[in-house]
Amino acid sequence: MSSSDKGCPACPNCVDEELDFVMPPIMMGPPPKPEMRTIGLYGSIDDERGMETVYGLFSLRETGKEVDPDTGAVSFKPIDVVLCTPGGAASDMFAIYDAMRVVRADCEISTIGLGEVMSAGVLLLASGTKGKRKIGANCRVMLHSVSAGHHGAIFSLENEFDEFKWVQERYFAALEQESKLKKRQIKKILDQKVNVYFDAQQALKYGIVDEII
Repeated sequence: MSSSDKGCPACPNCVDEELDFVMPPIMMGPPPKPEMRTIGLYGSIDDERGMETVYGLFSLRETGKEVDPDTGAVSFKPIDVVLCTPGGAASDMFAIYDAMRVVRADCEISTIGLGEVMSAGVLLLASGTKGKRKIGANCRVMLHSVSAGHHGAIFSLENEFDEFKWVQERYFAALEQESKLKKRQIKKILDQKVNVYFDAQQALKYGIVDEII
């Protein structure tokens, strides 16, 4: 009888056993890509980009929700918002701003300013989670007062003027809350009635961002 029929020749007392051995699966193709949790806000802030950004913020919050199976504790993955914008409509700016305030209560929101961040975009850049707001070394930041063009009856114009003042006051208050700028400083800047530009160092000084990259 051969050694293949009974036991191993080196160990005559051993008993043959069929070993269950499963080959691990072989990964084919490139490794899976990491999940992208970045919103790019490029170009003018209008209805379309406002809707996309608001939807993206709430969607990424929900898809980034994680529940610890042992403790039941809930956590959320962070979100990055990259801005390169000349500004845009105040209504869309406030829609995005309010969405950011709601979402950042659960998720860290890192804001990154590149190229140019102007007008309405400045408030959004400043509205990331404190300590997570960054700006490119060559990015320019610009502030100016609310502007609009209207025509019509005097009473209609007076009503529109009241609305402009309300928008500007809300902008002052929000920017004061999100940065180191005080309302009187913002008003002094905007009273110049011209576009006022900051470089990355000044944006850092005024607390619009926390880090230059």
